[in-house]
Amino acid sequence: MEGWIAYEAGAFKGSPMMPGLMTMFTPYDCPNVKVEGFDVVLNKSKVAAYRAPGAPQAEFAAEMVVNEIAEELGIDPIEIRLKNAAKEGTQTIYGPKLPRVGLIECLEAAKESEHYKSSVKEGQGRGLAAGFWFNVGGQSSVSVNLNTDGTGTILEGSPDIGGSRASMQMMAAEVLQISPSLLKPVVANTDSLPYSMTTGGSRTTFATGMAVIEAAESIVSQVKERAAAIWNVTAAQVDYSDGIATNMSGEGRMSLAEVCEIAEKTGGQISASANINAKGAGPSFAVHICDAEVDKETGKIDIRKYTAIQDAGKAIHPSYVEGQLQGGAVQGIGWALNEEYVYNSQGVMENPGFLDYRIPLASDLPMIDTIVVEVPNKAHPYGVRGVGEAGIIPPLGAVGWAVGQAIGKKVEELPCSPPRILSLIMDS
Repeated sequence: MEGWIAYEAGAFKGSPMMPGLMTMFTPYDCPNVKVEGFDVVLNKSKVAAYRAPGAPQAEFAAEMVVNEIAEELGIDPIEIRLKNAAKEGTQTIYGPKLPRVGLIECLEAAKESEHYKSSVKEGQGRGLAAGFWFNVGGQSSVSVNLNTDGTGTILEGSPDIGGSRASMQMMAAEVLQISPSLLKPVVANTDSLPYSMTTGGSRTTFATGMAVIEAAESIVSQVKERAAAIWNVTAAQVDYSDGIATNMSGEGRMSLAEVCEIAEKTGGQISASANINAKGAGPSFAVHICDAEVDKETGKIDIRKYTAIQDAGKAIHPSYVEGQLQGGAVQGIGWALNEEYVYNSQGVMENPGFLDYRIPLASDLPMIDTIVVEVPNKAHPYGVRGVGEAGIIPPLGAVGWAVGQAIGKKVEELPCSPPRILSLIMDS
């Protein structure tokens, strides 16, 4: 597999060309891969990172070609991907071999989905595409402080942009074996905590979650030590389960709240911190299916049915994971259908506001159906792998191919705006 990409950087170097190179062909287990990339400086506004920066554009090109190959060979687009899917041990172009990943499981889930098994309605086209994002770990700092009534506060240094506070609450509660409602997650800054990396790279639930788990495990150890001191036994003789400390060498049971209530007698209030540099972020794969209908008189495109399938490792908060998949799909659909910068001959942007820069509204789209696949990431205690970014990658190829199937022409340029689609129709 061979690719060539050139990304506009604006007036200063620094386009997301490198992630494009890293992700372009990674969904495929191919021993010979070459991708050449160029970071192009030109007289336009400086670019900045946006969800999975660089990957949607590069993988759009690759996925459209894979669909073309499947069509030429008369092979189902899922089958050709299953035959060549990246899996555990696949050598990536950017260095490491893949750990256990869930692309095959995503493809199989897509194949068995109600959407894929349904027939394509007259006047519509169906597209399918895969997507990959490598995910990162990095530095995260957390503090868990218990109160005298057994409630507690989780201080985390990661701003919540997708529901991560609830995930931190749930993971800490899982370790402490108490109700999540007893813990209050708070986003703090470096006045209260050591530095944490930015919320980005699909890292927060993975990396900050690992820090939360480490701090909560320290709390459990302290609770056992405090209870042991009360009973005059060793901590090894104390069992902790279901939020209860039990003396295994005699009689005695104390709830977490009871241990906290008398903490001043056993050494002071109970708290723990964790400052980590998380390693082992599990890569994430996604597969999307799109049915699109094109008005051949106006070029207007309607998405009639859409399904997003993605490997989450372990969905800590399933409904928030579903929201991430849906949000990524909608943003990707926007790029595929309407979103673009328009410049005049003098290089002035003609659509600098949202009046002319068209983004999808809820009324523009059907319900985004989701299938959450769970192939655990071995590097995380609960199997988490980030889900924030892979979901924006497949829509460009899925929508582009669906539109092409609906009009009987190959779509080679995005967005699929009505003027561009009308031009394709008229050319035919």
